[in-house]
Amino acid sequence: MACATTATSIVKTVCPFCGVGCGINLKVDARGNLVGVEPQQSHPISRGKLCEKGWSTAYAIRPDNRITEPLKRIKDRFYPISWDQALSEISEAIRDIQAESGNDAMGVISSARATNEDNYAAQKFARAVLNTNNIDHCARICHSPTVAGLKQTLGSGAMTNSTKDIFETELIVVIGADPTENHSVLGGQIFDARQRGVKLVVIDPRVTRLAKVADIHLQLKPGSNIALINAMLHVIIEQKLCDTSFIHQRCEGFEGLAASVETITPESVENSTGVSARQIRAVAELYGQAKTAMILYGMGITQFVSGTQNVIALSNLALVCGQIGRPGTGINPLRGQNNVQGACDMGCLPNVYPGYQAVTDATAQRKFAQGWGQPIALQPGLTSLGMTKATLAGAFRGLIIFGEDPVVTDPDQNHVRAAMKKMELLVVAELTMTETARLADYILPAASFAEKEGTFTNCERRVQHIAPALSPPGIAMGDWQWLKALAEKLGSQALSWSCSEAVFDEMASLTPSYQGMSYSHLQQAHGLQWPCNQSAPEGTAILHQTTFPIGKARLIPVHQIAVDEPPDDQYPLILTTNRLHFHYGCGSMTRKSPLLERETPAGLLFINPQDARNLLIHRYSPVGVRSRRGYIETRAMITDDVPPGLVAMPYHFREAPSNQLTNTAQDPVTKMPELKACAVSVEPLPPGQEPKDIDRLLEEP
Repeated sequence: MACATTATSIVKTVCPFCGVGCGINLKVDARGNLVGVEPQQSHPISRGKLCEKGWSTAYAIRPDNRITEPLKRIKDRFYPISWDQALSEISEAIRDIQAESGNDAMGVISSARATNEDNYAAQKFARAVLNTNNIDHCARICHSPTVAGLKQTLGSGAMTNSTKDIFETELIVVIGADPTENHSVLGGQIFDARQRGVKLVVIDPRVTRLAKVADIHLQLKPGSNIALINAMLHVIIEQKLCDTSFIHQRCEGFEGLAASVETITPESVENSTGVSARQIRAVAELYGQAKTAMILYGMGITQFVSGTQNVIALSNLALVCGQIGRPGTGINPLRGQNNVQGACDMGCLPNVYPGYQAVTDATAQRKFAQGWGQPIALQPGLTSLGMTKATLAGAFRGLIIFGEDPVVTDPDQNHVRAAMKKMELLVVAELTMTETARLADYILPAASFAEKEGTFTNCERRVQHIAPALSPPGIAMGDWQWLKALAEKLGSQALSWSCSEAVFDEMASLTPSYQGMSYSHLQQAHGLQWPCNQSAPEGTAILHQTTFPIGKARLIPVHQIAVDEPPDDQYPLILTTNRLHFHYGCGSMTRKSPLLERETPAGLLFINPQDARNLLIHRYSPVGVRSRRGYIETRAMITDDVPPGLVAMPYHFREAPSNQLTNTAQDPVTKMPELKACAVSVEPLPPGQEPKDIDRLLEEP
C-alpha cells in the first residue's frame, strides 16, 4: 500500500525582520500549517541567502502564545470579549476623551513591522477620524534624523542607492552601524565585496566584525562624529580632492562649508575623537580619491542629540566628493525594521502626510482634505515621546498602538511605564503579550505578516508585495481591518476599503513617489523602487542622478555637539546600545525561537578587560549597572571589542532592559533621544548572587 502524501504549497513573501527585505518562501501543508521557510534563490537582494533570524521566521509567528481574541482589563486581569464589545467600548471612551479634552488628547503609534497598508490606515485614522496629527512610530528613535537631515541637504530622506551597488563600488565606508548583527545578509555581502577587492573603512567606537577585516578602522569616541567628518572635509578641501565640477553644477553653499572647516585640522580633533591625525588623513584621502565610494550608516549616527547634524555632516562629505547619483556611490541609511522606510513613506509622522508632504503646507492640506473628503487637523502633532511627556503632564489621555513595544524600546523605561499606566485609554494590538500590552486596557489580536496581504518597503526603497500564507489564529485581524471597524463605530466611513489593494491604490494616488505602482506591477518582479511614476515607470534604482528635488543640493556647515551626559566621578563609564546577531528589536519575535534563544539566552554587558580588572569583574560575573534614571542587573561579557571607558548593552531583553538606563535628552530637530551615550556606573554583585530581572528589582523598596 502506497504511503499517503501531503501536498505542500509555496508562498513567496518578504522576511519580517530587518530592513534589508530578503525574499523568503513559506511552505504550508494541506492543513494550513507552516512547515518550513527557505530563501528565494532568484531574489535580487538576498540572492538565495537568509540569516539565522530569517530561517527562524516560523517560530516568530507560531500559534502558541498568540493573542487570538480581544481582551479587556478588569482590575489586574484580562478577560476575553467580542470584537463588537471591544470596539464599542473603545469608541465610547474615545468620544468621552475628545468631548472633554479635545481631539489632540488622543493619538496613534503605528508600526514599522506592519504593512504599508496598515500604516497608511493608521495615519488616516488619526487625521481623518480622530482629527489630530498625533501619529508617530519607531522611526522617531531610529532614523528620524535621516529624514530631517537628508531632506534639508538633498530633498529626500532615503537611501540614495541600491544594495547591489556594494559590488559596484571601489570603497565602502560603514559608520555607526554593524551590518553583520542586524542586517546580516547585507553584512555578508560586504564581506564578499571585500574579498573581491573592494576597500572597506569602518568608523565605530566598537571593534565590530567588519572592523576586524577593514582596511582602516577609525575607533572614534562616542558622539564625536561631526568633529571627525569635518576634519576629513578639511583634508579633502585642502588637498583639492573635491569634485569641483559636481559642486559647481549641483551644489550650493560650498564657500561657507569650506570656511567652517578651515581650522578643523585632523590634529585639532585628535583628543576629542580619539583618532590619530594620520588615520583621519588616510581615510579622507582614500574617500576623496575613490572613483566610487558608498557610505552606509546606522543608529551610531542618528541616536544622538546631534543626530540631524551628524546626517548633514555625512551628506556634506558625499556631496563635496561628488559621490552621489551614480552606481556604487551615495549616502545610505540602513533601516532597522522591515518596514520602517514604508511607515515613514506612509506619513506615520506628526509633521508630514504620505510622501513627506508637510502638514503645514496649504497645498498639501487641501489635497488631503479633498482626497479624504473631509476637514483635517492643520497643526503638527506630538511625537511618540511627546505623547509620553504630555500624558505625565495631564494633557494627553488616550493612545492606540500596534506592533510596537515602547516600554522595552523607548528611553527611560520608568518614565514610559509611568505614562502608559496613567493613560485613561490604552489600546494595544499585538501578536503576543508584550510588556506594553501588559499595561493596556484593551488588547486586540493582530494578524502577522504571513496572515495578510500588503506591501513592505525596504531600506533601498523597494516596495514588495506579500501574500497571505496562513489564516490568522482565532479571530485576529489585520491592522487596517480593525482600524476600519473602529472608524465605523465612531461614525466614520473614511477607512471603508474592501481589500488591501484598495488601500494601496488610494495611498498611491496621493503619494507622488508611489503613483506608478500597483499590486499587479509589483508582482511582475521583486517589487519596484520609488520614485515610480510617469517619469520612472519601472522605478528608480539610484536617486539624484541628474538633479535634486530641491534643485541644487545644500552644503550646510555643522559643528561638533557634545554628548548630553559625559562620564563623571559618580558615573564614570559611557553606555552605548547595540544589537545582537541572533535577536531583533524588543525580542517578541526572535525570543520565541529556541534556536536563537539558545545562542544568547539573557542580556549582557560588554566591558573592556581593563575596566573589568579595575572593578574586580570576571567573565560572566553578575553585575549591577546604574544611571541617573534606573538600575538593572545582568552578566558581564569581557571583550576587547569595546574600548576602555565604554560599555555596551543590547536592548532585546525584557529581563535586563538597557532602556532603564538610557537618556531622554533629544535632538532638537527630530526629538530623537540620545540612546547611544549615557553615563553609568558598574559594580560586581556579591559572590553567589544571581542577577535579578527588572520585575523583581522594581518590586523591591
